[in-house]
Amino acid sequence: QVQLVESGGGLVQAGGSLRLSCAASGGTFSSAAMGWFRQAPGKEREFVAALSWNGGRKLFADSVKGRFTISRDNAKNTVYLQMNSLKPEDTAVYYCAGEIHSAYPHVTDSEYDYWGQGTQVTVSS
Repeated sequence: QVQLVESGGGLVQAGGSLRLSCAASGGTFSSAAMGWFRQAPGKEREFVAALSWNGGRKLFADSVKGRFTISRDNAKNTVYLQMNSLKPEDTAVYYCAGEIHSAYPHVTDSEYDYWGQGTQVTVSS
């Protein structure tokens, strides 16, 4: 059974940093594109960042460019989202997602096959 489990969320002050992790199991994720999305209260889920199977291609939402980085360790079946210079508007539930059918990432959530349960990130002003 495929599982994606996020961790690393929490409460942080504006300007602070957090690193989210997404541990994958039950599937061949080393050849899959992986992504992060987020959903704030009352808003639709939005793309944050994604990367290809080997990390060679990365995509970022304009709102996080220069502040967030995404990486992966295929030996550990884990994807990371390093979030720096956090802002209150980054507050959301962050979801990890996997594109099993594609090695290269997309920004549309419908392209992703598997999702984690989400981890809350709260940035106080």
